Amino acid sequence: MNRKSFLMKSVATACGIAATVLMASTAGAQADPRINRSMANLKAMATNLGAPRLQGEEAVAGKSAPVLYFGKAKINKNFGIVDAISKADGQGMTATFFVKSGDEYIRVSTNVQKPDGRGRAIGTLLDPNGKVIAQIKKGLPFYGEVMIFGVPYITAYEPIKPAGGGVIGIYYVGYQK
Repeated sequence: MNRKSFLMKSVATACGIAATVLMASTAGAQADPRINRSMANLKAMATNLGAPRLQGEEAVAGKSAPVLYFGKAKINKNFGIVDAISKADGQGMTATFFVKSGDEYIRVSTNVQKPDGRGRAIGTLLDPNGKVIAQIKKGLPFYGEVMIFGVPYITAYEPIKPAGGGVIGIYYVGYQK
């Protein structure tokens, strides 16, 4: 092995170790294997469709919201991915795509049910005063327990960011505690 090749492999290994240490230290609550698997599945399904972007606006349960796309696939009011997470990762697993609209994050695709049990909670907002939003505003993930419509959930929230851009939405997975 020549010296240049050795140095490149050493740098790559060091970067991999550093990334692993940093990821582990960003969220101690990430220890839940169900949450980790579901978040990885949600992100993979979405990004396999293409890069995330916002284009246009439409009504989602009566609330105007930017339209979230991954590649050419429109996510707003499309429940294929969120329902696939529940099927793949077990009953009780919920998933959501939020889209950023001003300072709010609106559920545009979800299998989380409304508090009254009558349908999906699309068009509802992420708690603007909750502990999740503080992390997302910093561009960081949140892993931990959160109340959703008064019910405790074990959750993961990760920002959706296009290449070179800021946060345009949020990936969410969770299950009732």
